[in-house]
Amino acid sequence: MNAPPLTVRAIRAVAVEVPLRFVLGTSAAAVRAAPLLLVDVETEEGITGRTYLFCYVRAAAPAIVSLLSAVEAAVKGQRVVPAERWAQLAKQFRLIGVQGVVRMAMSAFDTACWDALAIAANVPLVEYLGGARRPIPAYNSCGLGLMPTAALADEAEQLLEGGFGAVKLRLGYPTLEEDIAALHAVRARMPAAIRIMVDFNQALSVDEALKRGRALDGEGVYWIEEPIRHDDYRGAATLARELVTPIQIGENFSEPHSMAEALEMQACDYAMPDLERIGGVTGWRGAAALAAARTVPMSSHLFPEVSAHLLAVTPTAHWLEYVDWAGAIVEEPLAIVAGHAVIPARPGNGLAWNKEAVARYRMQ
Repeated sequence: MNAPPLTVRAIRAVAVEVPLRFVLGTSAAAVRAAPLLLVDVETEEGITGRTYLFCYVRAAAPAIVSLLSAVEAAVKGQRVVPAERWAQLAKQFRLIGVQGVVRMAMSAFDTACWDALAIAANVPLVEYLGGARRPIPAYNSCGLGLMPTAALADEAEQLLEGGFGAVKLRLGYPTLEEDIAALHAVRARMPAAIRIMVDFNQALSVDEALKRGRALDGEGVYWIEEPIRHDDYRGAATLARELVTPIQIGENFSEPHSMAEALEMQACDYAMPDLERIGGVTGWRGAAALAAARTVPMSSHLFPEVSAHLLAVTPTAHWLEYVDWAGAIVEEPLAIVAGHAVIPARPGNGLAWNKEAVARYRMQ
């Protein structure tokens, strides 16, 4: 779909830190607040495209803001053509590498540009990309971190609000027995039809992952996510080959070429790219083509507001990972009805900042 020509005028960014409803205990850290960077791309034509980044740690926010200043200097006055601007910036940052905060800054610019184009065309992003609005199946990933089993069971019931039919459980306790106990505690509080995805957050060695994976094979788990170091595709391929339960990786894919390498090595049964690491909307489209070519089911990682639009145009669309982190700072949070994300009819990706909330949670 065509949109009126747009020209980059400025890039604005504001860092906020939003408290989480549930403490997210993982094998790496306990997350109690989400440091987010809200990014606006302003155009000479008066249209502003928006997105946000998850910074993981507060210290990353000023680094990304600095890099966004370099992006602005490179693209100011140029046409909003996302693929061309990505190639231009990749060349500019070639020596430092399109990795880490560099890639995050580029992805934010890319995603906000696609939002601006869809707004200019006066259609939702999904329609601008050639798709149609439809409900997207979602699983609740807001809680169920590492914690005592009694607390896990209580939290599990709360995560079914909104009619979710699937939830994510973090594992990676010191022992296999504790992992199984946590899974049983959650399963005991949920209807039998609820799917449970488990995520180890890269906590295990290959040998330990085989041991725990074989135990989980008899537990009806929907998938095992990132059991080992994220870039150990050879080890992941061993797990995918040896275990019955599907292996899910991909949140750390850096641009589509790393996903292509993983798929070539048969390192996973399912893939779940992350918007800020795969390369924004432009990178996502490349990843979706790779998944389609190999008929690999493709889910999302975080950023449900934008990811819902993208999954609706992904040929092998699987599950949307739902987190409510941005709900506190947007005008209209993403709606979940009967366990499905409802793509809004608003032009663009639907993000608009709640100015009072942004002021309240703004990082100092």
